[in-house]
Amino acid sequence: MKSLEELVDKNPAWNIVKTWFDSANNHYEVLDPDVENAGKELVGMQLSTATPLGSMIFYTGGLLIDHGWLRILGSGNAKLSRGFFEWNFGKTFEKSGERPFHLLIADDVVGGYFAINGGGLGDKVGLVHYFHPKKQKWESIGLNYSQFLGWALTADIASFYHDLRWENWQKELEKITGNQVINIETKQIQPIERHYQATFAPDDMGYAVN
Repeated sequence: MKSLEELVDKNPAWNIVKTWFDSANNHYEVLDPDVENAGKELVGMQLSTATPLGSMIFYTGGLLIDHGWLRILGSGNAKLSRGFFEWNFGKTFEKSGERPFHLLIADDVVGGYFAINGGGLGDKVGLVHYFHPKKQKWESIGLNYSQFLGWALTADIASFYHDLRWENWQKELEKITGNQVINIETKQIQPIERHYQATFAPDDMGYAVN
């Protein structure tokens, strides 16, 4: 297992990632990381900061898009108190360094999940997939992680979520923390951990993949 010193690259991808924010069309907020926890998260994931994903974990507490509708994981922050390693551990892998079948990278307020396919979500390995809360299945969005970050910052988010938003959804968003989701039908709010476990119950892991 590599140490923190070995994983923190002298030329981190963060230098490139930061420039992407200049082209953002969508509202975004880069959350500050807890330095100590960021190191633990990076070591847990065994990712170098030379990669965009490693840099997002080490240099941010997460990234909120569209006033918090979309939450991209980092090392954790008061507004998004789920670190990348912490959230994936026990869900997508059981021990540090283990290759996961998929890796959860982001989620949204309506219970949709974004994950990098490690082979468990079909043949499009390395591409980001979205678990649609209405369709209840994973679908590739045809982007790798770096492209996904660019998409989140610049794409027409409203069009992507056209069937998952309702009138005055912004008011409901004000009530939700980064660790909660809202039921589209009932508008009830629940912890995301509970929602995730109910959605991907151990006896229902054969969810549809497209």
